[in-house]
Amino acid sequence: MASATKFIEVERHEGGVGLIRLNRPHKLNAWHGAMRDEIIATLQAFDADAGIRAMVMTGAGERAFSAGQDLEEAHGFDVASSATWIRSWEHFYSVLRGLTKPLVMALNGTAAGSAFQVALLGDVRVGHPGVRMGQPEINAGIASVTGPWIMNLMLGMSRTIELTLTGRLMDAEEACRLGLIHHLVDAAQVLPRALEVARELAAKPPVALRLNKQRFREMSQASFEDTMEAAIRLHKESYASGEPARMMEAFFQARGHAAPGRDATN
Repeated sequence: MASATKFIEVERHEGGVGLIRLNRPHKLNAWHGAMRDEIIATLQAFDADAGIRAMVMTGAGERAFSAGQDLEEAHGFDVASSATWIRSWEHFYSVLRGLTKPLVMALNGTAAGSAFQVALLGDVRVGHPGVRMGQPEINAGIASVTGPWIMNLMLGMSRTIELTLTGRLMDAEEACRLGLIHHLVDAAQVLPRALEVARELAAKPPVALRLNKQRFREMSQASFEDTMEAAIRLHKESYASGEPARMMEAFFQARGHAAPGRDATN
């Protein structure tokens, strides 16, 4: 059974599995505030639904799970709005971290920036050889704070520094070797395999599963809170420098059109 909202598709599958499909393929499933609100509401509804025992998140189309933040929205951010923006991400990540039921990420394509972070906040990741993953914020002049925190938990400091400062995207084979992708299958098998894994998790004893997830969250909660405070502090400095605005202006001009709210000749 499927239902549609404006920016995502929602399905219920056999075995007590709920599915969220990011549905902006023309934007590589990049998200803005309204889309994130739909994702959050659906995750919370699934988590509260006794008929749902596990969840899957994937993207529409064949190119991207998600390209991360929609730069048309981010272009207008400044010092005054940066703290509000970070708090909105804190809420999104808190919902992901606080889920009592398992979340499987079906990576149908690239997961970049905040989408890479969201993918890592899932419990199990399924991908195919064409998937690319990474943290390219530095290329847009944006300080990266939450991404390195998540990567450091999973990869250690050395690899986190290299990925953060270069902004490069890993191919699927590297991500699999590092343990970031757990199941590497043909592209056509990503969603079927993710649903299979979700059904397996849905059949586990629910109290033990919930308590395990609760403990994982507790193990990193203090550093999560510290990271969000650091993000507010460092993003304020970043946006005060004007560097993100200049880099995004260059990004839009390189693609032959004006940035939102700006004249192309500015």
